[in-house]
Amino acid sequence: MGYTLAQKCIKAHLLSGDMSQIGSEIGLKIDQTLTQDATGTMAYLEFEAIGIDRVRTELSVAYIDHNTLQTGFENADDHRYIQSVCKKHGLQFSRPGNGICHQVHLERFGIPGKTLIGSDSHTPTAGGIGMLAFGAGGLDVAMAMGGGTYYISMPKMVRVNLHGKLQPWVAAKDIILEVLRRMSVKGGVGKIIEYGGDGVASLSVPERATITNMGAELGASTSIFPSDDVTRAFMEAQGRGDQWVPLAPDADAVYDEVLEIDLNTLAPLAACPHSPDNVKPVSELAGMKVDQCCIGSCTNSSLFDMLKVAAILKGKTVCPSVSLGIAPGSKQVFNMLADCGALADLIAAGARILECACGPCIGMGQSPNSGGVSLRTFNRNFEGRSGTADGQVYLVSPEVAAASAITGVFTDPRTLGDAPVVTMPEKFSINDNMIVPPASPEEAKDLEILRGPNIKPFPSNDPIADTIEADVLLKVGDNITTDHIMPAGAKVLPLRSNIPAISQHCFTRCDPTFPARCEAAGKGFIVGGNNYGQGSSREHAALAPLHLGIKAVFVQSFARIHVANLINAGILPLTFADPADYDRIQSGDTLRLTNVRTHLTEGTDFELVNVTRGETYALPNTLTERQAQILLAGGLLYTIEK
Repeated sequence: MGYTLAQKCIKAHLLSGDMSQIGSEIGLKIDQTLTQDATGTMAYLEFEAIGIDRVRTELSVAYIDHNTLQTGFENADDHRYIQSVCKKHGLQFSRPGNGICHQVHLERFGIPGKTLIGSDSHTPTAGGIGMLAFGAGGLDVAMAMGGGTYYISMPKMVRVNLHGKLQPWVAAKDIILEVLRRMSVKGGVGKIIEYGGDGVASLSVPERATITNMGAELGASTSIFPSDDVTRAFMEAQGRGDQWVPLAPDADAVYDEVLEIDLNTLAPLAACPHSPDNVKPVSELAGMKVDQCCIGSCTNSSLFDMLKVAAILKGKTVCPSVSLGIAPGSKQVFNMLADCGALADLIAAGARILECACGPCIGMGQSPNSGGVSLRTFNRNFEGRSGTADGQVYLVSPEVAAASAITGVFTDPRTLGDAPVVTMPEKFSINDNMIVPPASPEEAKDLEILRGPNIKPFPSNDPIADTIEADVLLKVGDNITTDHIMPAGAKVLPLRSNIPAISQHCFTRCDPTFPARCEAAGKGFIVGGNNYGQGSSREHAALAPLHLGIKAVFVQSFARIHVANLINAGILPLTFADPADYDRIQSGDTLRLTNVRTHLTEGTDFELVNVTRGETYALPNTLTERQAQILLAGGLLYTIEK
């Protein structure tokens, strides 16, 4: 039996574990890492705590792309700190304005067949160029930078066969929205999504990257495309043709699931509020008044996307009732738009040109008006994420966003006549002057790390207690996102380096009193439903509850990255053997766990006693021996031998 493409990459990097056992823990060698500034400061504080002088990966890059709105000293101080860490410890530093981490990494650093982890959940974007790329918590990235192994559960393999060719006005965004419509935001949990079929050859690398980018919204471990002649042409155009290698699955590879999609029949789609899998045809939404359109983000900010938008807007004017914001994904894209005249077309049409950064996608500016309908080419439309609590955010393709910006209403672009034809350039404009190389090891010895007053140490924790009794301080439902737990946005993001301060915003979208009640109680539990912790890789969604005294989280099921972050922080994550036990527990109930250290040491199942109601619930112990040792120590940092 042959190997899938993903299995080949795993096999080539396997350091521990058994690939044949689905769900068992495997350890991988990591070739490259990336961070962004919203998660980077904490990741580098953790790297410093590990005590290694120089990164041991083939390549590590720090990007400044999230916290670029500088309304105070905090973000600028973080950027200065990260740059000084890069200079001293051997990382490449992508300066503010150079672009979004995933777009720039695809252009300048991605290599087919290599492994990549990043402290951002959309790191699988690099699967569009044939990388095995995972989103991870900052501490896992710090460990990998130090040469440590990256651990995941061996995923199932899902093959998505693409047949035919996209019709005019239908985009790669519509492909991934169709996959989300079929599989849901939790349908990819524990799986790698691998794309194949005759339709793959018709998709450019940027289009493939759009699809792998939003694999994160499926809950998938990662997504990957083969490395073929299209990949080679892209890398040659980037001046990196010598790094290209062909990659494909074996002809007799076996997949756990297979999904068939006929590209010929796809129509423009939109994810409706407030979930990426709430997908409907644009034709059903046509005529709805639109207040705002935003084009960009790591999903749809490539030159390919921008040229299509410019062609649609050329000679037209944005509807007076619509605000159109456009953010190119990288300096390379921005330069090439200017050089070919497309930027002038965007400006002439009335678009507001934003800097090359994440911006509106994480609520960092461009929030819509109260109750406003905002069409965004982004990857998430969680409630309140835009910065407007009652904003109605729809996820669409660049074509739909541009068409709707002109008409002022939700518009199926197929009604506009002939679609613009855009081709990829044979050569991209190469200028890496915004990427700062590190100092040599000899020079680095005398360099100082620059810290601002908002940068606080990694929160401390004690070894886990044998008996834990506390109240349920919060009970939440299904599909709780990391945006619910630890919001983004212009108000909160500058506090990412300061866990005590950012903790005051923890879960405030669900219960504004949560931080104060935690501090009053001193310790507590959280109870949740299915797919708890979906969304961003932000480890702050574990570190803030740790600071507030949360000792354990009991749910029906966890999202992959978040459960790893909880373990790394020293918070016990357990699931109910009987999902109905979730309904039997109420907020305020006093719960008790006993013999915790024994269960962790011996691998035996837990029992949770509801002292308030006189009930007992079974909690299976699915933790690996490695994870148990982390929890016994109080967190991953306490397991490292200095």
